[in-house]
Amino acid sequence: MPFLSRLLLLLALVLWLPWGSSAQAQVRRCTRPDGTAVFTDQKCAELGAADRLPRASSEARGLRLRQVGCSRNLQDLVYEMTTAIDAQDANRLASVYHWVGISSSGAESVMSRLDAIVHRPLVDIIPVTARPPEDVDDPDGSGNPGVSDDYYPQTTVRAPTVALRVEQTLANGSTPSHTVFGLRRHFDCWWVSL
Repeated sequence: MPFLSRLLLLLALVLWLPWGSSAQAQVRRCTRPDGTAVFTDQKCAELGAADRLPRASSEARGLRLRQVGCSRNLQDLVYEMTTAIDAQDANRLASVYHWVGISSSGAESVMSRLDAIVHRPLVDIIPVTARPPEDVDDPDGSGNPGVSDDYYPQTTVRAPTVALRVEQTLANGSTPSHTVFGLRRHFDCWWVSL
């Protein structure tokens, strides 16, 4: 008898459950006419709004937010390098590498180095400038330039950037590591090389 009573109890319970009302509500993202987003379980038309699909996240887009073409200035080049390292994307870092004249075995070596670089945490990318020109008035560096002390130069000499130093840490997060990339100008674009 205990088996039969359990079976009847189970059957009564199954018949008592409301089958149609157990569906989960769907959350919809709607846009009102004034441009504000509304999240609701109702149909957007009932609220006087239009259906709106959620934006794809940056991960879904592959972090491929970049301008078409090459890096025309150093700021764009640093941006591309930073984005590639933050995304741990060796192919993106390779897209700004100057591959001209590199053999296939050399390319494999470079790709291995680039892959190691993108897998280390980035601290900063610092421009490396050329050494400033020697002082023409003080060629021997003695501190006696031969001019009066009240003379101030009218222009400043700005040393050009010749490389980019990528400051990183190793996997332990405390040991510093740096890589110096040389700069190349080719077809009016900036490229890096090791």
